[in-house]
Amino acid sequence: MSKLVSINQNVSELVGLAQKSNQKAQLALYDTFSGKMLGVCRQYIKDLQFAEDVMITSFHKAFQNINKYEPYGSFEGWLRRIMVRECISYLRIQKNKFNVVEIGDYYFTQPVSTTDNSTSEIIQNAVDQLPIGCKTIFNLYVIEGYKHREISELLNVSIGTSKSQLAHAKKLLKSSLANLNNTENGTQ
Repeated sequence: MSKLVSINQNVSELVGLAQKSNQKAQLALYDTFSGKMLGVCRQYIKDLQFAEDVMITSFHKAFQNINKYEPYGSFEGWLRRIMVRECISYLRIQKNKFNVVEIGDYYFTQPVSTTDNSTSEIIQNAVDQLPIGCKTIFNLYVIEGYKHREISELLNVSIGTSKSQLAHAKKLLKSSLANLNNTENGTQ
């Protein structure tokens, strides 16, 4: 428990220094959280280089607005929200606008790769194959813990669309992972 208190106290001290434009403190915060935050960006953006770009842009925005951070919640949670919003902005720009397509138009375009040994990599590959609307809503709901109302406001879609996209994402993931399991076990 004392180690956790020490880490949180250290982060609080670094945030205080970063709020005074201390670049060494900003670098230390970047070093502390960049791995986790790249993971957050990677959940939304398949290409690692683009995910890194969004992460760096997000850190830049965080440091520009660090004086708005209030120490009532965790700094990591505050930073994570910035990352998620920046990922959504990136996806909107890439598609010219965020547009959820009719469910009937969704198909997996590539098989999920089985060359990765780790279960988390297999699942991430399956999530990467989801259509962008399903993937974004799946990540926001399942990974980030947003409620459908929050997702609908964030993405400017109806609550019903959020729910149906989540259900469809789960169905596609279940099918993809079942097909992968059948292929690996020689039943297909």
